[in-house]
Amino acid sequence: MYLVKNKKSPNYQIVYFENGKRTTISTKTKYKKEAEVFLKIFKNSTKPNRQKVCEKPQQKFSSTLLSQFKAEYLEYVSTIKSRHYIKSIELSFRQLENFLGDAPLAKIDVRTLDRFITITFSRTERGSHLYYRTLKAAFSKAVSWDYISENPFKKIKFPKVSKSHPVFISIEEFKLIRSCVQEQHLKDLFSIALYTGMRLGEIVNMSWNWIDLNNNIITIRNGDDFKTKSKKERIIPFNHNLKIIFSKFLTDNQSIKNDDYVFTKTKSIKLNEDFISKKFKKAVRSAGLNDEIHFHTLRHSFASLLVQKGVSLFIVKELLGHEDLKTTQIYSHLRNDNLRDAINLI
Repeated sequence: MYLVKNKKSPNYQIVYFENGKRTTISTKTKYKKEAEVFLKIFKNSTKPNRQKVCEKPQQKFSSTLLSQFKAEYLEYVSTIKSRHYIKSIELSFRQLENFLGDAPLAKIDVRTLDRFITITFSRTERGSHLYYRTLKAAFSKAVSWDYISENPFKKIKFPKVSKSHPVFISIEEFKLIRSCVQEQHLKDLFSIALYTGMRLGEIVNMSWNWIDLNNNIITIRNGDDFKTKSKKERIIPFNHNLKIIFSKFLTDNQSIKNDDYVFTKTKSIKLNEDFISKKFKKAVRSAGLNDEIHFHTLRHSFASLLVQKGVSLFIVKELLGHEDLKTTQIYSHLRNDNLRDAINLI
């Protein structure tokens, strides 16, 4: 009988063997000294009394505050989730704390959360959906950590969100936007975004060892300083236009090292994402185009161009790095338009 700690829970677990079967039970504490006391009591108790021993610490966690759980959960996800997703979690918890105050986790009931979702939904549909999704995932972890017995968010039926097709631009509109940019490296960066569908975070973290000019592919890699949204690496082929851009980069900069960033402000310092987004938005406005166009529109446009050319949604899913085909299906209406055009030819 001994103590262990794993990534699935912040708490120490007791491992013991019963009838030859390996069994684990939570000590309900992340502190080693408290876990050792629990182990001693558990070890000295008779088999019929062990269940009672395990039930006692449960009372302690009924008073765990929302703020305490938030801090612990953010520490847990910090190594497995993207920076963007962590910001979403922080925002969702902040909204819930503003609504509830720093309430004990076990006292948060379905009725109260239903009101929280209803009120936030009336203010912002998509924001409310974000809060619901991220908090539901967080409270599921609270269940597995034995802080609460069940996830109250699972009993809430979320209102339907009105769906709209993503904004995308044509090649001609992209050329117009690009013409409104003076800096050559930003023109090249925008081109890479349109013709690969890469996320902005992926582009600014791209180093030269991601790029294979012999096979015309980019391998988006995970590293110590960067993780993809899905935490999975993926390969994106690139066309002749991008090969010219990459080759010119290398020709003009003979001192480039394999692990250098492709886009840098100064040597070894990558470009700021907000700076790039603002530069793109400024170019869109200078071109007199739809103000709803933003940098992420380039990713949507990459997907829409492929679908309009007859590429299957499954292939588009792989290129974009979506985990679920449902996410990619927002572009399915474009394929329907192509089918309609084909029928009109008869």
